[in-house]
Amino acid sequence: MRILYRGPLASCNYDCPYCPFAKRRDPPGLLRADRAALERFVAWVRDADEPVEVLFTPWGEGLTRSWYRSALIELSHLPHVGRAAIQTNLSARLGWVADADPAKLALWCTYHPGQTTQDRFLAASATLREHGIRHSVGIVGLPGHLEAAGRLKERLGPDVYLWVNAADGHVYGAEEEAAWTAIDPLFGYSVRPHLSLGMPCRTGDEVVSVFGDGTVRRCHFVPEVLGNLYDGSWTARRGERPCPNATCDCHIGYVHLRTLPLYDVFAGGVLERIPGGGPGW
Repeated sequence: MRILYRGPLASCNYDCPYCPFAKRRDPPGLLRADRAALERFVAWVRDADEPVEVLFTPWGEGLTRSWYRSALIELSHLPHVGRAAIQTNLSARLGWVADADPAKLALWCTYHPGQTTQDRFLAASATLREHGIRHSVGIVGLPGHLEAAGRLKERLGPDVYLWVNAADGHVYGAEEEAAWTAIDPLFGYSVRPHLSLGMPCRTGDEVVSVFGDGTVRRCHFVPEVLGNLYDGSWTARRGERPCPNATCDCHIGYVHLRTLPLYDVFAGGVLERIPGGGPGW
């Protein structure tokens, strides 16, 4: 089972103009609640009765908080956990990764031009490589980011996949789409929404979304509640169902559609967004 976990945390140390959570500060009470919720979730995974993979998808930046680092370390060492991953801007110190199992830990990293230098970001990526930590790198496909993305791809080299997310609300002409596709050959999957209404999807069965209070939904984008993780009520409604949404336009959603070949494309690296499980895809 793959779990996408999202707690109350919504604060971030970056100020990206395309993000509604930029430079948001969570009050101490919310941070305490987020920590307690995460520790409860980790305790549930610790006793889970089936193999589990976890991707943390916080609204904010999780790795600046010690409890996310601790959670990833512990999860990476649990024998029934196949992957412990998180979405991150890669700005936090990375000494903690030395305590994790490099065969299990993975990072989904986003480079935000204007928020950090490319040299600093690449130094962080190099640290992950030194410790053998699997990671992908991405960028938002805004026109002003194209030059930086080209430099980043060249400097990362062929062993780290550079993905590109289509910017919300931006319309891509053929020439612009081609330019981004030259950087990310899979950009075509991001640039236009996928018809999903009535389509088969792994969410709700092989994949579920879990929120801080234990609420279980089939995915982040379907509001229907299946039940609660901690009282087990969600299991009665576990199972695949056709997607109720007209379209799906976010990678963490459409990657699970059975109408797309992305489980084959990202074989071995679905949660951390690494094609083919590593270099050479």
